[in-house]
Amino acid sequence: MDHGNRRNHAHHVGEELRGILLFLVAIWSVFLLDRLLPLEMFALWPRRLSGLPGILASPFLHLDLGHILSNTIPLLVLLSLLAGSRANSGRTVVILIVLSGALLWLFGRPVPVVGASGLVFALIGFLILSGILERRLVALLVSAFVAFSYGGTLMFGILPGQPGVSWDGHLFGVIGGVAAAWFLARQP
Repeated sequence: MDHGNRRNHAHHVGEELRGILLFLVAIWSVFLLDRLLPLEMFALWPRRLSGLPGILASPFLHLDLGHILSNTIPLLVLLSLLAGSRANSGRTVVILIVLSGALLWLFGRPVPVVGASGLVFALIGFLILSGILERRLVALLVSAFVAFSYGGTLMFGILPGQPGVSWDGHLFGVIGGVAAAWFLARQP
């Protein structure tokens, strides 16, 4: 068994805790900066050229304190679980942001979207499917934990008709997460 090959072996949360915390600090820093500057102009607007920067920017933008708080705890939990997987966490998060954001930009309703919930839903989809595809006990336990803990959120979060909720952002997040898991978790 080659323990030097990091692609084939799980890494540990402790090794990536700094990156997770820096990511959350970045989201909170942008939130605080947005109180002073009009950063919401970088929201993701589906099918508008001016909305393209929102694919990368929208996970860092939040409407208010309740909005950012509702995303912070799930991000902390799910990113920590991702850190224990075989996936390269940083690369996976970038792929999830770009893929789910691109799907939302292509197919979403024509309304501005901000917030990290699309990434939260992408992580849920990714962790559930990648745990099954990895066929490791720990990965399967993580998959089951995420399905049990976030299954209700997953089901209700993608239902249309919730005022002020980007259900389509959630839906494309899950689709992006599942697609990423399908390709990334099956790589040797």
